[in-house]
Amino acid sequence: MSSQGIANPAPLGLAGFGFTTVLLNLVNVGLVDSSLETSFVLTMGLFFGGLCQLIAGQWAFKLGEVFPATAFTAYGAFWETFAFYLIIGPVFGLIGSPSGESVAAYMILWGIFTFYMWINSFYHNWNLVGVFGTLWLLFFLLGAHFFTGSDLILKIAGAEGVLCGFLAVWTSFCFVFLEHTGTKLPGMETPFE
Repeated sequence: MSSQGIANPAPLGLAGFGFTTVLLNLVNVGLVDSSLETSFVLTMGLFFGGLCQLIAGQWAFKLGEVFPATAFTAYGAFWETFAFYLIIGPVFGLIGSPSGESVAAYMILWGIFTFYMWINSFYHNWNLVGVFGTLWLLFFLLGAHFFTGSDLILKIAGAEGVLCGFLAVWTSFCFVFLEHTGTKLPGMETPFE
């Protein structure tokens, strides 16, 4: 619990991000059905990946913590835009399919944002360095997939995204474990300790 009597929002935000990232990338690898009618990616993106991270971001703003507030709010908005696109595009057909180049640009812009968040993660802990490091790589791989149409790149991105998601889940667990026991698990040390 923080000095202000408000709990740390990081475990919730990281769990929402991590589990949703794993689910989507299981689809990208080809291990889970990609049909929107049978996949939970859309609902996970809207609620756990999107809404929970937006809540965690606002919670972090209340604590005056700029890094997690920026990260959780931004990636919550990412999941909301991704899920909303799926709702108004493929599900209801209200908009057409974007070109591969436009989706690639979207992913690359998220990669650039994530790259500068990764640099700032060096002032937090090794687990976050791993999460943001694998995430910027994931966005650039997805950009390359959408630019080239390569299924091989998508599968590589999917495997890398599963790793990224599980690192976020592990980090969420570490924060909860630290809160309950006072013990830091591997990766919770800051790079400058």
